[in-house]
Amino acid sequence: MAHDNKTLDQLFAHPTTHNLHWRDVVKMFEALGGTTEETKHDHLKVKLAGREMTFNIPHGGGHTLQSDHEISAIRRFLKECGFAPAVTSH
Repeated sequence: MAHDNKTLDQLFAHPTTHNLHWRDVVKMFEALGGTTEETKHDHLKVKLAGREMTFNIPHGGGHTLQSDHEISAIRRFLKECGFAPAVTSH
């Protein structure tokens, strides 16, 4: 779980980090008690804390999160689910 907490902290870090691996984000969702399911057309459906959201699976660059938009969408979802870290500065 320590690695998953690090991933959560990195998602909320300022300035935004762009070296987050998608597989680590998926593992973090699952460690938080969520379920994940890859759907057609390279999407990932995440169910967490009674909420559901579908994300585009990133491609290229070693499957790392490349855009602020991708990171912002994940942040919003985590906040809605009650998983924003208490301290977000690094």
